[in-house]
Amino acid sequence: MAISLKRPVHVIGAGLAGSEAAWQIAQAGVPAVLHEMRPARTTPVHQTGDFAELVCSNSFRADDPDVSAIGILHREMRRLNSLILAAADAHRVPAGGALAVDRAGFARFVTERLSACPAVEIVRDEIEGLPPPDWDEVIVATGPLTAPGLAAAIQTLTGEEDLAFFDAIAPIVHRDTIDMGKAWMQSRYDRVGPAGDGADYVNCPLTRAQYDAFVEALLAAEKIEFKTFEATPYFDACLPIEVMAERGRETLRHGPMKPFGLTDPRAPESKPYAVVQLRQDNRLGTLFNMVGFQTKLKHAAQVDVFRMIPGLEHAEFARLGGLHRNSFLNSPKVLDATLRLKADPRLRFAGQITGCEGYVESAAIGLLAGRLAAAARRGQPFVAPPPTTAIGALLHHITGGHILDVGHSFQPMNVNFGLFPPLEIPEKGRGAGKAAAKKRAFSARANTDLEAWRTASLPAAAE
Repeated sequence: MAISLKRPVHVIGAGLAGSEAAWQIAQAGVPAVLHEMRPARTTPVHQTGDFAELVCSNSFRADDPDVSAIGILHREMRRLNSLILAAADAHRVPAGGALAVDRAGFARFVTERLSACPAVEIVRDEIEGLPPPDWDEVIVATGPLTAPGLAAAIQTLTGEEDLAFFDAIAPIVHRDTIDMGKAWMQSRYDRVGPAGDGADYVNCPLTRAQYDAFVEALLAAEKIEFKTFEATPYFDACLPIEVMAERGRETLRHGPMKPFGLTDPRAPESKPYAVVQLRQDNRLGTLFNMVGFQTKLKHAAQVDVFRMIPGLEHAEFARLGGLHRNSFLNSPKVLDATLRLKADPRLRFAGQITGCEGYVESAAIGLLAGRLAAAARRGQPFVAPPPTTAIGALLHHITGGHILDVGHSFQPMNVNFGLFPPLEIPEKGRGAGKAAAKKRAFSARANTDLEAWRTASLPAAAE
């Protein structure tokens, strides 16, 4: 890789999006300066100074492009030389059909790769306001926990009221404190994933009486309240379990505690009323996180309530759940089609601050921002990926796919088939079979269109 002598692109924030952006800039032969304030200044949720630290789940979700939009995005990111997907693949842990990672090894991999890259300069500093005027090409990838000074400066530029939602973190349990005399290992429907064997999750069963008692305790437990932000909505894909319980007594049983596709081998005829699943969190298999158990319960209440779950009576927690506030831009209004801030085009945004939700989605927008910035620095045109691809659909949602009328508020979004342009397929079958066929058709179209776009883009990326 020949390193260009052109002025660098500055990337603020070394999370998933910023790390990916810096990597893509460097791969295009343009120097990048990656600014990260940690560990000198930390955040309410980060624990290390490593890049791309995962603070919530360790799962990148479903890895099968034939059945899920996120699986298609995984495939596309791998094709586009994503550092984040390379790190995930190198540190995969068993998780059925999902791509889950050893979070410490994953972050260390990203940090080491960027630190060793000759085209990337690492600067450990905090950008407290708008970047200096002579930084003419900047990517802001500071995530939902942007430092106050920079966040205030951005808000002043956009003129928008701050948009925010609460995000919650699930607890992590020491594996050797789980009572396997009550729990068992199984993936839902015995699904075998690339790193697993069909028995990748710890399953803790509850009878109806135990489930009812658990819900009662959950509703009665002390919770963290942020009265200043009470009007702030939650993101529906990351609801605290107590909020789900408040929406109906059966909500949890049809959400993170659903028993379907799981059978206790010691009592195959007796189906559990509800099941709590724990997923491997590190490569050693010593830590497991409670799947879907994001919570804003106070720490003491978490210990009391979660130890009511059969198999977790003596559980020791490596980390308890928590709650933090996320912020994001009204991107369809304030960003242009190339992720530049309309009020100050030298600033390009990437990651969760743009209103995409999810690890891979954040990295994907970082990838595009990096390629866009590199092309601009080299004076080359950049054609956006078509919206028939997962990465293109996500970009379109952020920059122009949302209705800006009164009553339509822009909200964070995971990649999903609803973001893809409609696709007509022959009327074959009905129900689940028809739905599966449509997903495969979306996947095939995305695969063809991504490859055509990628091939057409190669001359501009290589030199």
